[in-house]
Amino acid sequence: MKIGQTHLFIPGPTNVPDDVRRAMNVAQQDMRAPDFGDLTIGLFEDLKQVFRMRTGEVFLFPGSGSAAWEAAITNTLNPGDKVLMARYGQFSTLWVQMAERLGLDVQVIDVAWGAGVPVAEFERILGADTKDEIKAVFVTHNETATGVTSDIAAVRRVLDASFHDALLFVDGVSSIGSIDFRMEDWGVDLAVTGSQKGLMCPAGLGVLAVSEKAMDAAKTSTMRRAYFEFGDMRAMNAGGYFPYTPPTPLLHGLRAALDRIFAEGLDEVIARHARLAEGIRRGVHAWGLDLVAEHPSLYSNTVSAIRTPVGVDATEVIRIAYEEMNASFGSGLGRLSGKVFRIGHLGDLNEGMCLTALSIAEMALVRAGAQIPMGAGVAEAQRHFTGVAHLQPKLRIAAE
Repeated sequence: MKIGQTHLFIPGPTNVPDDVRRAMNVAQQDMRAPDFGDLTIGLFEDLKQVFRMRTGEVFLFPGSGSAAWEAAITNTLNPGDKVLMARYGQFSTLWVQMAERLGLDVQVIDVAWGAGVPVAEFERILGADTKDEIKAVFVTHNETATGVTSDIAAVRRVLDASFHDALLFVDGVSSIGSIDFRMEDWGVDLAVTGSQKGLMCPAGLGVLAVSEKAMDAAKTSTMRRAYFEFGDMRAMNAGGYFPYTPPTPLLHGLRAALDRIFAEGLDEVIARHARLAEGIRRGVHAWGLDLVAEHPSLYSNTVSAIRTPVGVDATEVIRIAYEEMNASFGSGLGRLSGKVFRIGHLGDLNEGMCLTALSIAEMALVRAGAQIPMGAGVAEAQRHFTGVAHLQPKLRIAAE
C-alpha cells in the first residue's frame, strides 16, 4: 500500500502546480464564442516571450512534441529534400526516423551518446554544400535521454559562415521554458516543445514556433498534410480560434502556467534551473558516479542521466524507488537501458524536492547493491544550496 506523497522525478511529464490544476477545473465552453479569443490570443503572444521571438507565429497543436515535429516537417519541406541531422540520443534518433518515414533524404552524423551536436562536422558538410542542396538542419537542443545540451548558437554561426540558406529546426521539448533559448537571436526557424515539460502542464499540447522565413517556405511546400496545415492555423488563430476543437481546459492551465513563469521572471526561471541542476550533479559526483554527458559544458539543467556502477542494474534501482519508496525516476532509453537512470529536475521544482530525489536515489542505489556513501549526495547538494560548499562537515563532540 502506497502512503503519502508520490514523488515524480522524471523529465516529463513534470509536476503540475496546484494553481495550474485548479485553473483546468473549468466547465466546458463554446470554442466558437465571440469572447473565446480573450483566452487564446494572449497565449500566442506570451508564448513568443518564452521562445524569445518578436516575429513569426506560435501554433498549439493538440498532441505531443512529436506532433509538432511532424507539423514542422510537413509544412516547410518537400518529398526528397536533403536534410542534415545527427544522432546522439534516443530523441534525436526518433527525429531521424520520422524524417525518413516522411520521405526526406536524411544525411545522418552518428556521434557517441553523451556527446552534443557535431558542430565541426556540420561546418564541413555545410561548407562543401555550395549549391545549397541541404534544405534543413535539425538539432536536438536538449537530448533528454543523455542529459546533454547542445549549442544552437554555434550551429547558427556555422550556417552563417557558410552563407547557407537551410532552415534551422530545433527540438526544444525538454529545454524551452527551463534552459536559455533565443529563437530570434539564434536564427531558429522552427522550434518545438510540449506542454508537459517546462510549461508545467499535463501532456496534450505540441507547441511550435515558426519564423517568417519558415512561414514563407510553407507556401511552396508540397508535402501532404491536413490536420497540421499552417495556413488553416494562422487564419483561425488570428481571431483566437482553431480549425478544430481545442483542449480548452489545457489552455486554461497554460494560462496559469505562463502567469507563474512571468511572475517569477523568465531569466529567474532559467537561473533557478541552473542552480538546482548543479546541486543534483554535485550530489551524483559525491556518490562517485558519472553522468552520461561527456563534459561539463554539455550538462543539461533539466535532466541528469546517471550511470550506475558495474554490476548494478539501473532498472532495479528504478523498480526499488517506485515500488518501495513511491518515487519515479526516468529509465535508460535505447542503448542505455539497464545502465542509466535519470533524474528530471525541471518545471515546478525547488531545493527540497531535489534533496528528496537524491535521498531516495541513494537508498534505491544501496538497496540495488551499489557501494556508495549514504548521505554524501544529499550533503553535497545541501552545501551547494546553502552557499557554503567550501566548508567540510565537522564532527562535534559534546563534553561529558
